[in-house]
Amino acid sequence: MTRETIHTDEEWARILTPEEYRVLRDAGTEPPFTGEYVDLDAHGIYRCRACGNALFDSKTKYHSGSGWPSFWEPITPDAVEEVTDVSHGMKRTEIRCGKCGSHLGHVFEDGPQPTGTRYCTNSISLDFHENAAE
Repeated sequence: MTRETIHTDEEWARILTPEEYRVLRDAGTEPPFTGEYVDLDAHGIYRCRACGNALFDSKTKYHSGSGWPSFWEPITPDAVEEVTDVSHGMKRTEIRCGKCGSHLGHVFEDGPQPTGTRYCTNSISLDFHENAAE
């Protein structure tokens, strides 16, 4: 998937709530255990709250205990992009929407099999569509 320039920063600021903008466009993080999807076990598709791009299937969601929705793989390899993040004195891998570049969270190599990865996301970055078929 080729990333698209969907909106300018000014347009995003008008479209998103201040908290959505802080997380999605300024790479913020919501407090752990506060997001609406942390404990959700329904079947469906998680999409980017900013642009609607399909990101994760609920079949790959698991309870990591981290306080944020966690998945062991994206819905397609190009649904998310990985970017080196050296903020806050750490070196991590940030995950962004593969379509609009919005911040989703981070990926870690401590997840379950079959991938061993944990895509740790902010609930506010996601929009859940129950029983959505791709």
